[in-house]
Amino acid sequence: MLKGLIGKKIGMTRLFLNEGVAVPVTVLQVGPCTVVQVKTSDKESYNALQLGFGEKKAARVSKPATGHFAKAGVDPKAVLKEFKVDDTAEFEVGQEITAELFTRGDKVNVTGRTKGRGFSGVVKRHGFSGGRKTHGCTTHDLPGSIGQSADPARVVKGRRMPGRYGFERMQVRNLAVVDVRPEENLVLVKGAVPGAKGGIVFIEKA
Repeated sequence: MLKGLIGKKIGMTRLFLNEGVAVPVTVLQVGPCTVVQVKTSDKESYNALQLGFGEKKAARVSKPATGHFAKAGVDPKAVLKEFKVDDTAEFEVGQEITAELFTRGDKVNVTGRTKGRGFSGVVKRHGFSGGRKTHGCTTHDLPGSIGQSADPARVVKGRRMPGRYGFERMQVRNLAVVDVRPEENLVLVKGAVPGAKGGIVFIEKA
């Protein structure tokens, strides 16, 4: 049984349930995903499907990838991802899988990349309080002392410092599927998921 698909984050909105409760939801375009390769335990020692999502210009595809897609007989895909399955007999190369895989009430795990914040200081990156906010103080966003005295007289490894912040792989677990609209390949999950609008996400049944 296939448990996951590749999708794209459309954005956030809210739904009013029959009980009159407003629920914040994230709209995900899930699929259609094309089966590019079927991996079996006899040949690859495990059962899995390699799925492709999104279109990509042929001129932007490498020669090895071009041959891979040509062998499968499918158009080049922007994203490839493997999902393990128990039995590959019900799947074949070129088959399209849509959002109908999910139903209302399912619990899902959504994986994506958080928004990139670039080079950030310690206040934004680690939540430091900074320096005093009084008259004459010019160290509002500085970390303060980063070392010790005479011993060991160096900066220890792992010290929280300024640096690149964001654009990290993150997973949110056990989100409830509030609604599924298969004709539009949309899955609406309760709450927020990592990433910006248009970001690629992987959604799997919990």
